[in-house]
Amino acid sequence: MQKITTVCWLSKFGYFGLFALIILWQSVLSPHPHVSSFWLTLLWLLPLLFPLRGIIANNPYTHAWSTFIALLYLMHGCVQIYVEPAERLLAFIEIVLVSCWLVGSILFARWRGQQLGLGLKKRKGK
Repeated sequence: MQKITTVCWLSKFGYFGLFALIILWQSVLSPHPHVSSFWLTLLWLLPLLFPLRGIIANNPYTHAWSTFIALLYLMHGCVQIYVEPAERLLAFIEIVLVSCWLVGSILFARWRGQQLGLGLKKRKGK
């Protein structure tokens, strides 16, 4: 039970930390000079809003599928490290937060799902 709680908090730390980082990054720390900071921030936050209720409610199914959304931000961080030298620190922080979200969500979905008896049904051979 303790490990489930720990990975749940790790996942939430990464998720909400990424939420805060995007707001700060796009509006305060390094706003885009040619695009509205408000709309760019909203565009980057929109995918994060889809799993919000399930992550707050500790739903293992939501934690499982939210990892696909996390991959978008992982790719963004990796590209930013390579392309934009001035934003490498922010991109590194993004990668760390997304990694926390990914690892926490994957382990939470697995362990909590096992605890609840959830899982994919195995197909019987013919």
